[in-house]
Amino acid sequence: MPQNVIGVDGAKDWIDVFDRAAGRSIRIRTQASSLRAFAHKHGDALFVLEASGGYERPVIEALENADIAYARVNPRQAREFARATGRLAKTDRVDARVLAEMGAALNLQPTPAPSKQRRRLAELIARREDLVAMIGQETNRLKQAQDAFIRRDIKSLVTVLEGRKGKLDEEIAGHVERHEELSRLNRRIRTVPGVGGVIAPALIAGLPELGALDRRKIAALAGLAPHACDSGHKTGKRRIWGGRAQVRRALYLAAFIASRHNPELKAYRKRLEENGKCAKAAIIATARKLLTQINACIKENRDYQLRKPV
Repeated sequence: MPQNVIGVDGAKDWIDVFDRAAGRSIRIRTQASSLRAFAHKHGDALFVLEASGGYERPVIEALENADIAYARVNPRQAREFARATGRLAKTDRVDARVLAEMGAALNLQPTPAPSKQRRRLAELIARREDLVAMIGQETNRLKQAQDAFIRRDIKSLVTVLEGRKGKLDEEIAGHVERHEELSRLNRRIRTVPGVGGVIAPALIAGLPELGALDRRKIAALAGLAPHACDSGHKTGKRRIWGGRAQVRRALYLAAFIASRHNPELKAYRKRLEENGKCAKAAIIATARKLLTQINACIKENRDYQLRKPV
């Protein structure tokens, strides 16, 4: 753990920084030269920043280019830490200070820096999700539209969006095949029934920790770990929350497919539903089991092995 922890709260035009060792806050413009100079000046510190919808990317790029450690945390976790320490106000400077204190108090470990190939894959996957969302929105509008001109206009736009999605799928597949590390992981993950050409790249991009963590930690990262809600004699329902929404959606879809075509997971889901779980809860549990299997394949450097259902 570095001796100093620096909290960074990003915005569109600047970042607010709290230097814990110096005990002071400063504001820096999000210009490449300014960020680069600041990063080199504090190369022995651990930077802590939130995943803030892309505003953190210039800072991360400057830190990675300077080979400086950083921890990227979930905004919800940072907010809960702030409340736990009595910080109810929310400003950029307060958030930067909270992040620095959170990094020191929780002894946060540096986030592994993704390769350029994996980072580009993540950007392609994010763009594909945008297109899928737009297609869904326009399709819903088409169901409500009555005017003939508007219906034709929506249909033509959906056709264009579908074409762009197809081009993007080709680019994603080509990008994966052109890079040995991504191609190897893709082939390994796709040996698992239910994981196809769309879901495998999404897991590679969104969950680079695959194979490096145990099943509980990897499930928590994906937002599939059940959390207790007990109090006294009351035992509440276990619920999932947090984690990476994109990864969770991909695994949910994969589990839905796998629980129909994979004999092991089909039997597992059936057993859960027979024991009283609703369909959605059973699929989530199946997704968690599927993730455990994928994680084991990567960790043990082997293809998926079908086991007979018990």
